[in-house]
Amino acid sequence: MSRVRLWAMLAAVTVVGGVVAVFNMLPASAASCSPAWQASAVYTGGATVSRNGHNFLAKWWTQNEAPPGTTGVWQDQGSCGGSTPQPPTQTGTAGGCSFPAWVQGRNYATGDIVKFTDGNFYVAEHDNPGYSPVISTWYWDPYACTGTGGGTGGGTTPPPSNGSFVVSEAQFNQMFPGRNSFYTYSGLVAALSAYPGFAKTGSDDVRKQEAAAFLANVNHETGGLVYVVEQNTANYPHYCDTSQSYGCPAGQSAYYGRGPIQLSWNFNYKAAGDALGIDLLHNPNLVQTDSAVAWKTALWYWNTQSGPGTMTPHNAIVNGAGFGETIRSINGSLECGGRNPAQVQSRVSAYQRFVSILGTGVGAGSLSC
Repeated sequence: MSRVRLWAMLAAVTVVGGVVAVFNMLPASAASCSPAWQASAVYTGGATVSRNGHNFLAKWWTQNEAPPGTTGVWQDQGSCGGSTPQPPTQTGTAGGCSFPAWVQGRNYATGDIVKFTDGNFYVAEHDNPGYSPVISTWYWDPYACTGTGGGTGGGTTPPPSNGSFVVSEAQFNQMFPGRNSFYTYSGLVAALSAYPGFAKTGSDDVRKQEAAAFLANVNHETGGLVYVVEQNTANYPHYCDTSQSYGCPAGQSAYYGRGPIQLSWNFNYKAAGDALGIDLLHNPNLVQTDSAVAWKTALWYWNTQSGPGTMTPHNAIVNGAGFGETIRSINGSLECGGRNPAQVQSRVSAYQRFVSILGTGVGAGSLSC
């Protein structure tokens, strides 16, 4: 099982397998500043902000840590100048409310409200770089605009229910006939509430394709949901990055690979735990003893981290980039570009089998990377 799929969240000084982690960056000479950093906002991997005349890129989930920070989460993109991107002056009104029109490619922060091209209003539930409110519904919720002027609204309206999980228990068992009893279907279903946009975004086919893509990658990482912990115990002492200010409170050898994506390294346990509201830095064993927690860590990576790729696996599927881009985001540094075609084919074959079980096609984009 590969260890490098999570390396892209490591601090800039970290080397994995002899390769310095390289993050996707905006040009250092960006002409304008990104939206200003806000202490109360939640930023996920790939988000960009500005502070003190510099742009910064978030490498994983963070909140309340002002750039440049001390944990390595913020990557300095260099100085910025000019004006911070602003929405156009055009506004939309409904029920007495007035909000700017949505603009593709503009960075939005949690809580921003826009009028979309369909005439409806939407509120950003998570920071995003201008995703469509009707496609990336994990990032946006419909907004009921009933107040009077100045952006006073009637609060958010929950998104319409898309029904139950697109994978039935019988289909799950068919996908993983030899799975470890730890990886329960009920644990997976319980974990879905942590990321409600997962397998609930887009058409029925896209939802099935996302579920199949996630499970196909998990299948590869765990040998068919057989392995709960990393098998190479010699690696265990290596996953403590002592440069982090919080260190390794659970012990030098406590942060080995666990769960459906084999979560490893102290900084990943902290980032995942912070995002999920679970203290995994001090209690990493929860990932191998609580099925729902284990599944949540996998969904955390899938929905918020781009790894060595350019997008999260969630966005790769719902925005039509293709299954191959999910591979790139999980372990592209070792497998893509012809580095390990057999490993890539293992993932692709599982995906093809799983979409067949779910009664859909492979979807848009390339299968391979």
